[in-house]
Amino acid sequence: MEEKKTNNNSDVIDLRVVFSKIWANRKLFYKVLPVVFVLSCIYIFSIPRYYTSDTKLAPELDNSMSGGTLGNIASSFGIDLGDMQTSDAITPLLYPDLMEDNKFVAELFNIKVVDQDGEISTTYYNYIEKKQKRAWWKYPIGWVKNLFKPKDKSKGGKGEFNPYYLSKRQDDVVNAMRDNISLKVDKKTGVITISTKAQDPLIAKTLADSVRTKLQTFITEYRTNKAHIDEQYYKKLVDEAKAGYEKARQIYGSYADANMDVTLESFRAKQTDLENDMQLKYNTYTTLMTQYQAAKAKVQERTPAFTMLKGASVAIKPAGPKRMIFVIGMMFLATIAICIYSIKDIFVSN
Repeated sequence: MEEKKTNNNSDVIDLRVVFSKIWANRKLFYKVLPVVFVLSCIYIFSIPRYYTSDTKLAPELDNSMSGGTLGNIASSFGIDLGDMQTSDAITPLLYPDLMEDNKFVAELFNIKVVDQDGEISTTYYNYIEKKQKRAWWKYPIGWVKNLFKPKDKSKGGKGEFNPYYLSKRQDDVVNAMRDNISLKVDKKTGVITISTKAQDPLIAKTLADSVRTKLQTFITEYRTNKAHIDEQYYKKLVDEAKAGYEKARQIYGSYADANMDVTLESFRAKQTDLENDMQLKYNTYTTLMTQYQAAKAKVQERTPAFTMLKGASVAIKPAGPKRMIFVIGMMFLATIAICIYSIKDIFVSN
């Protein structure tokens, strides 16, 4: 029993001993903490600050073709637009995947950006490539890497720009743009949140607005692409039918005028044939015109409506890096490390 009691007492750590050990090494705090503070400040203050901006967009998810005013107009021509409705292959949940497409990102190259101070006025591509601030240690590191880096032989596509055949530098810019842009979709509400970041608050806002506009254009073009093709097809048929009708009408009118006083049955039969041909072409023309008007209505019906729930704004304060939190965190970790170092003998002896 006495041996067991002795073992239990040896497992108990006396806090007075712990504090005395820490106090005995108090000079270590005076030496280490100022060094950690200075190094932390040098590190975190060397990293450029960035600003964020975000906008929220609610696209029209269900665009029924069978109802509404345009549906009623089309039905008056004998066209049921409900039969033309098809489901979209690209749902809103897939919109964030657009950032993986080089073409979608590359179309943001020529966005005009201006910083808040008016010192930078260029394209977004040039801003990412040449106008970015970097930490001071990245300059010598980049210089050393360039010395040993093999020559980049990838020049990208020759002639017309090809977003799927990029040079190494263009690919680096595209990846940097992907890091600066975030697309998220709420699965329950379908609300699209576009978040952007940049080293200037006005550029971050400009980028958010540009991505929103680009996304709206993409969605609209995708939703109306088939309808536009049908519209152009029916327009071509209408133009051809109209030309055929006008030609038949001219032939009929010329023949009727030239043979106005002729009473022979053969002339009258030919005149009847020409009149029937003209009437047939007119019927074809009116039928195709009806279908063309229905196709135009379909384009309008398929055009989605967008509701901007939150507009992008110019940030007042930088979003990061959190300098004070970083320095305090490093000081806290250094304090914990010194405390553990001071009392390590207690655990070793036990």
